[in-house]
Amino acid sequence: MATSGSSVPLGHGGVIDVPVTEAWARLAADRTALLIDVRTKAEWTFVGVPDLSTIGKKVLLAEWQTFPDNRMDPVYATRLAEVVGAAGGGKDAELLFICRSGGRSRKAAEAMAAAGYTRCRNVADGFEGPLDATRHRGSLAGWKAAGLPWVQG
Repeated sequence: MATSGSSVPLGHGGVIDVPVTEAWARLAADRTALLIDVRTKAEWTFVGVPDLSTIGKKVLLAEWQTFPDNRMDPVYATRLAEVVGAAGGGKDAELLFICRSGGRSRKAAEAMAAAGYTRCRNVADGFEGPLDATRHRGSLAGWKAAGLPWVQG
């Protein structure tokens, strides 16, 4: 996955990885762009969520896998399409997907691209990024490490 620099084309349906700072810039510049956090309810509560209030937006929360059983939602794309539509997004809206470190969000972005959404993006390094030398997240890369706004859930 891309961890720095500009967007890198990868994966299904034109899904590209974008660095967190580029994701923030895209969200701020495009009033129709949406950020979709696919982590679990537990992660939102205990780790925090991106805060888009300064750009007049809210994060859409849509678990890719449930906690604690990691069960996949077989109708994820259908369910998320309803959430995106309710937020004013259509199949041509830029959808930026974020998870802890970029893996689950890539899968969710690919699922939505397969469902016909044309501008799905994966936020590289996610909310917390990779493990550091002391096996902690949040200091090497990702939304938090970049100093982007977030709030405790």
